[in-house]
Amino acid sequence: MKKFLKTVGIVSAIALTSSAALAATTLKFAHAAPESDLQQTMALFFKKEVEARSNGDLKVNIFPQGQLGNDKQMIDGTRSGVLDISMVGLNNYSGLLPESSAFTLPFMFPTRDSAYKVLDGKVGQGVLKDMEEFGVKGLGYPENGYRNMTNNVAPIRVPADVKGLQMRVNGSKALSDMFEELGASPQQIPVAELYTALETGVVDAQDHPIGVTLSFKFYEVQKYLSMTQHAYSPLVVTMNLKNFNKLSKAERKIIMEVSAESVAMQRELSIAKEDKMIADLEAYGMKVNTDVDGAAFQAAVAPVWAAFIAEYGDDMVNKIKAASK
Repeated sequence: MKKFLKTVGIVSAIALTSSAALAATTLKFAHAAPESDLQQTMALFFKKEVEARSNGDLKVNIFPQGQLGNDKQMIDGTRSGVLDISMVGLNNYSGLLPESSAFTLPFMFPTRDSAYKVLDGKVGQGVLKDMEEFGVKGLGYPENGYRNMTNNVAPIRVPADVKGLQMRVNGSKALSDMFEELGASPQQIPVAELYTALETGVVDAQDHPIGVTLSFKFYEVQKYLSMTQHAYSPLVVTMNLKNFNKLSKAERKIIMEVSAESVAMQRELSIAKEDKMIADLEAYGMKVNTDVDGAAFQAAVAPVWAAFIAEYGDDMVNKIKAASK
């Protein structure tokens, strides 16, 4: 009899464990950065806090370094529900929300604080709300940082130094237009393929925030880093809207609260670590110059703003400028 009861107890325990496992919801969270990047640091923080606060009812599996596709594929996967959560550059949503590319216009944000004010305020949150039309729930804007140019030809100090460079560009039309205006030859290449493109000479220049240049090891295939800070480059975290709405009210609250805390944490780390990251790049052999004529660059790229406004109007530009004050 005791043996029977013991067996029943074991079976019951297994059943309860299985039921608990079945009850848990597993969320797939994808991004393109290496595991050494702050994007992964943020994703791990998100995972830890969501799982702890939900008492394990929510599980988060992280897929870094483009394991589940490039930026466009991750957006498509999030929209379809194949992915639950993705973190990509906001510029990658410009095809769905053309006006959002105003955020990546060159020299739009003079300071990080002005960018945060816009992104976390009515204008930026309005863009997140607009994303729901395309089946995704906007969760926040992590830090990517200011974009700076690297190349294998010479330091960049004035607009003329960009002329003739084979420049890799991302999906931002504004930045592609900027490099074309400066006389470079822009080529769109996914970030996962960029190291090889630089190594083999398909392109000899690129622009990314400091953290990305370090974590993707572009210092191994680029000689010069010029602190042009020509565009603030926000990331955006989104979740499949249907999957978000399937969660309980308490779980949705956890996701939103942890998202906000994750963004704040990652931004603080990005600022705190930037000087060290620049020093690391110099230690790896990159030549870093800060003597960039920012005023000359701003004047040179004015036609990019004019072209954007001619195509999309000045409503979003004016909203951003007003909100950043």
